Amino acid sequence: MAEIGFLKETEKQESEKQVYRVNHEAPRKSVVQVFFPERGKSYAYYNDRFHLKVGDLVFVEGKLEGYRGQVTEVAYAFKIKLSDYKRVVARVDTEVSGTLYFSDFYAVAFQKDVIPFEKMVTWFKAPEEPEDFACGDDDEGFLLEEMESMHWDYNAVSMGRQYYLAERVCYLSLDGKNGRAIVRGSRFYEVEFSYENGKISNVKCSCFCAGMCRHAYAALLQLKKTLESITKTYKQEFGGYFAAVDKELFISTVIRKKETGKMTLGD
Repeated sequence: MAEIGFLKETEKQESEKQVYRVNHEAPRKSVVQVFFPERGKSYAYYNDRFHLKVGDLVFVEGKLEGYRGQVTEVAYAFKIKLSDYKRVVARVDTEVSGTLYFSDFYAVAFQKDVIPFEKMVTWFKAPEEPEDFACGDDDEGFLLEEMESMHWDYNAVSMGRQYYLAERVCYLSLDGKNGRAIVRGSRFYEVEFSYENGKISNVKCSCFCAGMCRHAYAALLQLKKTLESITKTYKQEFGGYFAAVDKELFISTVIRKKETGKMTLGD
């Protein structure tokens, strides 16, 4: 059994029932240079919403909206024409404290305040304006064990399996019967579902597709595999809640940026 723990030396242990909170420094105006790995280029942006530092991960407005970039330079003394600059619209919350366990290509938490969905979604997506949409529920559902024998759209099943095999399910969580996932497609999509007594129901995806889609199919295949792995290896730790994030993504987002704290490896 391998686990990895992160804990600030001066931090007190808090209750497992603590809800997720964001505690950022007061905003400080700045002009920042942001590097976008997917484009291999840097651009300057105006910031008046956050206290940004070199190494911070951010989202911006403009042509690179939706792409995550890293702050490489910060200038606090400046005088600019606001019409010449696009703005920083979000900062990624990369602070993680708690215990994570290894399971396949995931880092898994069994405490709700370690990598909750509300925090993790900021790693993948900038805040979005509310959209006008409608949704419905289907409580009848199907058994997770039998999902591969169900008759859904061929393209959704075929592409969903490819997404699953390509490890595109970046984040997955189950809190009681409420499940959520983040799947990488042409952009990042949020999947929601209910899971109770082995049955899946009320599957929805932010791709706004009616019926089973590739993102949801990939997420449910991963849920099946992850539950099998967790119940086999971490049966005592699993009490009805788990959250799992891609290990490589976790390392590139958190560990490389971490300047303080403690890391413990064990079996």
